[in-house]
Amino acid sequence: MTLEGLPGEHRTAGRMEQAGDALEEVLSKALSQRSLTLGVYEAAKLLNVDPDNVVLCLLAADEEEAEDAALQIHFTLIQAFCCENDINILRVSNPARLAQLLLPHTATEPPTDLHCVLVTNPHASQWKDPALSQLMCFCRERRYADQWVPVINLPER
Repeated sequence: MTLEGLPGEHRTAGRMEQAGDALEEVLSKALSQRSLTLGVYEAAKLLNVDPDNVVLCLLAADEEEAEDAALQIHFTLIQAFCCENDINILRVSNPARLAQLLLPHTATEPPTDLHCVLVTNPHASQWKDPALSQLMCFCRERRYADQWVPVINLPER
C-alpha cells in the first residue's frame, strides 16, 4: 500500500474541500457585515488594539511571494501573535481566488494588500454561524494533527 492509498487521505481531502466552502461563506458574510480587516499593516494594528474581537486570521501568498523574506517574517510574527491569543489561522493557497471574493471588480484602484485578512466578530450571534463553527472545528482538528497553520484552497467557481 502506498501513502496515497491510505484510507484517511480521502477523508482529509473531503474535509479540506468542506472547509474551503465554509471559508468562502464566512468571507461572504463578513464582507457584507463589514467585519474584515485587509492587509498586513492594518491587521497588525487591529491585533495590537483588539485581539479579543478577532475570530480568524487568513494568510495568503502565491508561489512567488513565498520566497519574499520580509513577507515571511511578517507572517511568522502574525502567526505567533495569533497562537498566543488563541486566534485560529488558515493559510490560503490561492490568493487570486481570495481577491475575487473580497475585492470589487475595479481596475482604477491600486491593488489591495490581501496577504493578511482578519475576520472580526461584530455580534455575539456570529458565533452561532455554522460555517464559522465548521472552520473552527477544522482548525482544531488540524492542530491535533500538529498542523498549526493549515493550508486551505478556496474552491474555484
